[in-house]
Amino acid sequence: MIAVEKLVYQYGNSGGMRAIDDLTLNIKQGEFVAIVGSNGSGKSTLAKHFNALLLPSEGQVTVDGLNTQEKKYLWDIRQKVGMVFQNPDNQIVAAIVEEDVAFGLENIGLPSHQIRERVAEVLQSVDLWDYREQAPHLLSGGQKQRLAIAGVIAMRPSYIVLDEATAMLDPLGRKEVMDTIKVLHRNEGITVVHITHFMDEAVQADRVIALQAGRISLDGSPRHIFKQINTLRSLGLDVPEITLLAHALRAEGVPVPPDILTVEEMVVALCP
Repeated sequence: MIAVEKLVYQYGNSGGMRAIDDLTLNIKQGEFVAIVGSNGSGKSTLAKHFNALLLPSEGQVTVDGLNTQEKKYLWDIRQKVGMVFQNPDNQIVAAIVEEDVAFGLENIGLPSHQIRERVAEVLQSVDLWDYREQAPHLLSGGQKQRLAIAGVIAMRPSYIVLDEATAMLDPLGRKEVMDTIKVLHRNEGITVVHITHFMDEAVQADRVIALQAGRISLDGSPRHIFKQINTLRSLGLDVPEITLLAHALRAEGVPVPPDILTVEEMVVALCP
């Protein structure tokens, strides 16, 4: 479990702005959590605490009981928590796709035959096996991000944190990445923390956490969170279009559920 206890993070001296303000949160193994919030809400700052890229000003963060502020645990924590960032080009280091995935494995001294086996397994899991001998710069944006994910999961993390990993992608690339994340979560049992400002991605998680000014404003299932349209708007957040449609239909007297999240659910509600 990733446990965040009374976390405070402030920039500058003791009088600096608090990006995270007395936040307590537990993320259990096996969860798929989406963290949403408007710009400046603290999403990325919080994400960087999960693998000790940032350290608390006050409070503590532990990963499977290991305190991020103790230097002796830093290597173990970063093996447990893999990070994928917004720009995949910043995480791609090799000239060939399969060499990029192998890079981290070589650095930890894994035997060659195990590296080959793991690279093949990981590239197949993110649907990039057919591109293994290509140069990464020839890949699409979505494929590059899936390659960045492959490099992370090759290290066998327990948790994968995606910090706005779909923000620079077109709709097709975003779908490719989300499909990959869901497969890894479902088939590999990897705990996923997805920082995003796309509400149609957040509805695919098991749990949604909304931040405002470094504090948790909402925490619950997508169905519970996204029917609170007025609250979401007050936080400066979008609402999934299909949920807005359900809200408008109910206002006109059409008896559809208020917590519809997908087109398929709307079809069932309207055409039982």
